[in-house]
Amino acid sequence: MDGEENPLDAAERLMAEGRPAEAAKILAAGRGGLLARLLLAKAYLAAGDVASALETARETAFLNPDLAAGVMGLGEALLAAEALPAAICEFQRALRIDPALDTARFLLGKAWLAAGETERALAVFTELPSDLCGLAQAIAAAEAMRLAPRSDAGYVRHLFDQFSGDYDARMLGQLRYRAPQILRELYGLIAPGAEKRAVLDLGCGTGLGGAAFRDVAARLDGVDLSPKMLEKAKARGIYDLLTLADLETPPVRKGYDLALAADTLVYIGDLKAPFSCAHMALKTGGFFLFTVERWDGDGFELGPKRRWRHSEGYLRRTAEIAGFDLTGLLSCVPRVERGVDVPGFAVAIRKKEIL
Repeated sequence: MDGEENPLDAAERLMAEGRPAEAAKILAAGRGGLLARLLLAKAYLAAGDVASALETARETAFLNPDLAAGVMGLGEALLAAEALPAAICEFQRALRIDPALDTARFLLGKAWLAAGETERALAVFTELPSDLCGLAQAIAAAEAMRLAPRSDAGYVRHLFDQFSGDYDARMLGQLRYRAPQILRELYGLIAPGAEKRAVLDLGCGTGLGGAAFRDVAARLDGVDLSPKMLEKAKARGIYDLLTLADLETPPVRKGYDLALAADTLVYIGDLKAPFSCAHMALKTGGFFLFTVERWDGDGFELGPKRRWRHSEGYLRRTAEIAGFDLTGLLSCVPRVERGVDVPGFAVAIRKKEIL
């Protein structure tokens, strides 16, 4: 009809007005071409419908494999779905098709940043025009992440989501991982013959630590920030409650007798926050058992494998400040790397009595 607004123009107007759900409805009702499908995926994303955006973007990229904009649109949908390795691959593919596509390069940097890979993100950002919208903020975020006294939560989640499929086989075989058994032996030394306890497994992963302590647990709860690792832990059938959370997040439940963190604090440099959260989770007199990699200097440092190492003096000072008494500290080898022992500490601290 004369005077009737073109659906594509109408959708673009609605997007500009902040009404993406209405724009998506108009576009989905028609049989639009390439531009309409690209805009439809963007409208779905803006409306928060990631699943529909991903479906639309996949089909568009499949039908137009040599079109950089379509491939980049798939990367955007994958990034929104937090499928970071796949998103990175699509942005790289878009840049192979069109190396001058700055938007794809910027999104590639943002995907590396979401994965906690700050050096890779910054390397990508340096290739972009300095006046690109949003670039200064992205660089500032990358620099802040790079200088933070802990590994970025996104990096850790990305890392363990990737490794969740063969995590147990890799850890127990290739890396000869023994942190849970070491902590279980330490617990036997400091609390021999104790009755069954309420146990909180911090950074529970697939449940290797929980399995080592199930025999002394009247209740066993786990916390991890990797959804895929939590799926593996749930499949073990040994946990009463599993929570998706960071170790620096205050606990949902309190009153535990024992908290453990097997090979988890290696992703945090400054331990004040996780010690504080463990303190909140425990009853007075409750134990916090954990392993760390050993640093023979003072304080803590980030090792070459992007895992933090801690000194004995730092552990003692931080535990005291957080309200714990040190009840056990043993030198140990929680794992190996390329056949070489990784020196560490197994530590037991106890929540002080309130005076």
